[in-house]
Amino acid sequence: MGFHPEEVGGHSAPTPKRERKLSRVRAGTAHAALVLDGEDCLGWCQFGTPDELPRIKSRAAYEKGLTDLPDWRIACCFVGKGHRRQSVATAALAGALDLIARLGGGTVEGYPEAADAVPAGFLFNGALSTYEELGFTRSRQIGKHRWVVTRVIEPLGTDGHRGAASS
Repeated sequence: MGFHPEEVGGHSAPTPKRERKLSRVRAGTAHAALVLDGEDCLGWCQFGTPDELPRIKSRAAYEKGLTDLPDWRIACCFVGKGHRRQSVATAALAGALDLIARLGGGTVEGYPEAADAVPAGFLFNGALSTYEELGFTRSRQIGKHRWVVTRVIEPLGTDGHRGAASS
């Protein structure tokens, strides 16, 4: 919930956050690709529009170099302890990109850090190497180890092919 607008100004107890997140999911205003092993969630990649996810880390530095807002933001990549370094983050990010393609595609922006600069449990936006592995390019640096990375995702038609679906 930390990247959503209603978190501005403070933190709240976990139960209300869970209820607010569930409300967003049911309303279609929360997006994530989940990596599952049976019924167990190993990790996820949260994404959304800039209006849906306005709170990003290093915001002041980000806004200094801002020219255009992206269509989509990758806000949070999480891999549960015991599942790190097993390609879960890569699967989650790839899943988010596939969902973005199905939602019309566009410019996608992420804010990862170099994995060797931050402990794995604190890579909330994901590792820079994971993004680069999936075709993102570095746009500009907004922190000592944090980058703005971008990639354009082509829309995926309802028929599962790139471009508009034929009827």
